Amino acid sequence: MPGVETMDELSRAVGEFRTDGYVLPVEATALDRARRSLEKAGLLLLGEIRGVRENPLVIQWLMRELGLTNLALEWPHDLRPHLDRYLADGSGLDHPLWWLGDGRVTAGHLAVLRAFTGVSVTLFDGWTFTADWSERDAAMARRVLAAGAEPALVVAGNAHTPTVPTDLGVPMGAWLARARPALESIRIDYGSGGFYNIEPRRFAGHSAAAGLREGEEDGLLVVGLPECGEATVPHLPPDRLREHPDW
Repeated sequence: MPGVETMDELSRAVGEFRTDGYVLPVEATALDRARRSLEKAGLLLLGEIRGVRENPLVIQWLMRELGLTNLALEWPHDLRPHLDRYLADGSGLDHPLWWLGDGRVTAGHLAVLRAFTGVSVTLFDGWTFTADWSERDAAMARRVLAAGAEPALVVAGNAHTPTVPTDLGVPMGAWLARARPALESIRIDYGSGGFYNIEPRRFAGHSAAAGLREGEEDGLLVVGLPECGEATVPHLPPDRLREHPDW
């Protein structure tokens, strides 16, 4: 059940998502680097491919492994009051921005957020359209820094988390690294399986060693997921989204 279109389907998927007992192997040197990033830069980046079932479990695992109580997500900050309602009483999921289907929001994320105790969540995507990719990322970096909730795990699509410029431009991670030079970024390294981003998709099927480690080729931090699956993603067709009174 990858994409769902009703509140009942989403609620059922959230209720069925297991948030306990998920562990991954840890390479001591990689964990030390992650901790140093939090100590010296106040932040640690995690780059994901959206719509993978295990993504929120990796977030939860890292938060617990590193003893963190601050989490920043690449979700539209307009969802802030609706997220507060959801965390308080399970309501608030009727806003159209929950239902875009791009894999950022999944049943697993909602289940993990409800399972957290004493965790502060920052939403840093401004949901503004601009032709300047780097400027959007600069704006996200400014929101992360302005939130002042540190030390924090900062989660975004993996195009936004490199700490150096890329072919796309200057990603959020590079903007943050200019302000916090000790910043480190973890990339989730996916093996075989699928993900849901607007539609079901498949990974190429390369292998990946499980757990937090230093990359063999570039020495960068990675979390290996040898096998992964499609997330359950709230996704309404564009015509139904346009009918919503908030749009």
